[in-house]
Amino acid sequence: MTFRPYPGLTFACAILFAILCGLGVWQLERLQWKLALIARVNGHMMAAPVPLDRVMAMNPDEAQYRRVTITGRFDHAREAYVFGTDVDGDPAYHVLTPFHTDDGRWLMVDRGIVPREKLAPASRAAGNPGAWTSVTGVWRRPDGPGLFTPRPDLKHRVWYSRDVKAIAAADHLSLAAPELVEADATPNPGGWPKGGQTVVTFRNQHLSYAVTWFGLAAGLVGVWLAYHISKGRISRK
Repeated sequence: MTFRPYPGLTFACAILFAILCGLGVWQLERLQWKLALIARVNGHMMAAPVPLDRVMAMNPDEAQYRRVTITGRFDHAREAYVFGTDVDGDPAYHVLTPFHTDDGRWLMVDRGIVPREKLAPASRAAGNPGAWTSVTGVWRRPDGPGLFTPRPDLKHRVWYSRDVKAIAAADHLSLAAPELVEADATPNPGGWPKGGQTVVTFRNQHLSYAVTWFGLAAGLVGVWLAYHISKGRISRK
């Protein structure tokens, strides 16, 4: 039997093999992290609503996707509209409304979506409560604007990301938290805004990535072996 691999090539391939296997292991670890995250979020979504003080006292990551109930009054005169999509991916406007809690704090509530023809509050006046009300929704940290996010149309109060800090600042409001409450699917009189727009989806491709990295490692071994066999450096004779 002949076994005389090229030392330099073998050393380089061994390093690359270790890197590829390490990436595969890392993706398996990421898979377990993602599965735990999904389980935690699903648990939060299924749990009973918690009081505002409790959710605000939590670690921000632990508070994500908690259901919360708040009591107070909407300031409909300062609605903002965020162009986006509904749960089906169709164009819509999210109605973000400042909410003054019964203990004097300001929060931002995503009341749900409306079509373009329902942007004017007067077109859905029945769904805008003027008295004290309770809202149950999901506590979320919204994504900020990206590099290519269009600038807001301040004249028409239309934004292209749920940048709650900037939206509040435009109305000279100081929010008690940088998160917002996404109202649940409880119907509003007249049907608008339509709540229950929370989307809980997490991209989970870690297993396929791990298979890819391990497959490349196996392919590398195959190429190394085939090359040395072709050169007569490895042989059973």
